[in-house]
Amino acid sequence: MQPVPPITEDDIAQFLLNTPDFFERHAEVLAHVQLTSPHSQRAVSLQERQAELLREKIRHLELKAADMIRHGSENARIEGLLHHWTRRLLAVPNAPDLPEALQNGLLADFALPQVALRLWDLSQTHAGAPYCLGVTPAARALADSLQQPYCGPNRDFEVTQWLLPTQAAASLALLPLRTAASQPCFGLLLLASDDPLRFQNDMGTDFLQRIAELAAAALSRLRLPIGTA
Repeated sequence: MQPVPPITEDDIAQFLLNTPDFFERHAEVLAHVQLTSPHSQRAVSLQERQAELLREKIRHLELKAADMIRHGSENARIEGLLHHWTRRLLAVPNAPDLPEALQNGLLADFALPQVALRLWDLSQTHAGAPYCLGVTPAARALADSLQQPYCGPNRDFEVTQWLLPTQAAASLALLPLRTAASQPCFGLLLLASDDPLRFQNDMGTDFLQRIAELAAAALSRLRLPIGTA
């Protein structure tokens, strides 16, 4: 005769799940069930424990809703800043003034400590402009390698030489500038902060990507033949 295997907790749990009317037939069992409250470590009834679990679930949902509202408000604020910055760019009448207006707008509207911009493959009329100086093959290769903005710590990128040496750059955002996703870069926009948490690896880049696209669209006026900007 084969020995009967002992009944396990899983067996009991499965039985109760498969027999929902058990407690209807044995209601007195519920009255004697005692559980330990995780909050006070005292014994509570099953009904009290269920009420605690429900309150915890409600608190979790309230915190989640508050977090969603906070993120929604922050996104709306950034949308407003982005709108104001875009209006600044549209109001610039002369194309050669765009790089300075773009950088000053980012500094003012988004309260960024440092912004640097470099462009290449422009006509010789821009050769001596500040936004064309110090562009090395390595900088261009870095920009071309970025399919989306880079956010994270300053890993001693060569392009940080475009920033003011008197200000620290603990975290960076590197925004490649393209007229279309399939096109090579014609510039790189660098945002820097002395706060190591300002630009982090796990942060979303949606707004940064929109800044890059708007900047590229505006600065593409510099690539037009002379007299058409």
